[in-house]
Amino acid sequence: MSDKQIINPDIVESPEGISGQGFFATSFEKAVGLARKNSLWPLPFATSCCGIEFMATMGSHYDLARFGSERLSFSPRQSDLLMVMGTVAKKMGPVLREVYIQMAEPKWVIAVGACASSGGIFDTYSVLQGIDRIIPVDVFVPGCPPRPEQIINGILKIQELVGNESLRRRNSKEYNEMMKHYQME
Repeated sequence: MSDKQIINPDIVESPEGISGQGFFATSFEKAVGLARKNSLWPLPFATSCCGIEFMATMGSHYDLARFGSERLSFSPRQSDLLMVMGTVAKKMGPVLREVYIQMAEPKWVIAVGACASSGGIFDTYSVLQGIDRIIPVDVFVPGCPPRPEQIINGILKIQELVGNESLRRRNSKEYNEMMKHYQME
């Protein structure tokens, strides 16, 4: 194997700051963002075929753990990323909303697949036509069902959002107005 064929592992990029020999200085906000984005604890809320694709994403071939999301949490109080995958019936809407409310701040939401994003092919009275009608969604992952690569791309988009989010965003006027829109104060 030649030197050109050796692939160097990716190293997490350091946040903006001042560096020198033996030291690195940055803002507290950027250091917290770096830590948060590389240690997300997802709560999978899987109801149908998108959940099967998520299982493949967690498997050894795609290995979502390399992005810092290896610890799945099935308790809303111990997770910060809600991944809604599959069809959500209107009767399940209050349950999903309660799960979201029970999560500690800061929290983020991914709608995985066409059903969670828009109701998918189920344009009926019993299916919720997008979870963004009851809870705020940060990233939508398209597909029916989406491939594991698309789910990983959604995780990367969430990491980008988490890494760049201001610590004060959750106390902002815009955020409070959005929560009032969803009747969550």
